[in-house]
Amino acid sequence: MQRTSFSTFKCPAARALESVGDWWSILILRDALQGLTRFDEFQKNLGVAPNILTRRLRHLTDEGLFERRLYSERPPRYEYVLTDKGRDFFPVLMALFTWGNRHMPPEEISMRLADAATGEDRDPLLIDRVTGRAFHPEDTILAPGPAADEAVHERIAQMKAWFLGFDA
Repeated sequence: MQRTSFSTFKCPAARALESVGDWWSILILRDALQGLTRFDEFQKNLGVAPNILTRRLRHLTDEGLFERRLYSERPPRYEYVLTDKGRDFFPVLMALFTWGNRHMPPEEISMRLADAATGEDRDPLLIDRVTGRAFHPEDTILAPGPAADEAVHERIAQMKAWFLGFDA
């Protein structure tokens, strides 16, 4: 089955999904954010087939989330180092991790987020950088950006009408 490409979508969430790829890619980024850099480390930790891992690492590198660096010449071996774009995936992963644990029975939670220095539990919250206020679906809407065309303006207007009708 051919995968749908989101590269031409106007929605930034869809475009971001095009960069990240799929669940294997998200797990590779999770491991990289915990310090793994080498093919064999990713493969051992994930138990993923080498051909799948090769494709995902190539995709993440092509999308600018990793930089491939030679660390051994004989035989040639590369490590995959996160770029700024790759490191910027951290809050997305933390939100996904938090959401997963929040909706899992407590007795099934095998990992938790903790402060590296103290070991105390961490509970991420998405806040507005300017106001310091938390984001909630009830007080957050989509607004047209500078590249919005007529179709985007129309879609946002329809969503806003639905939102205001739902809020009433």
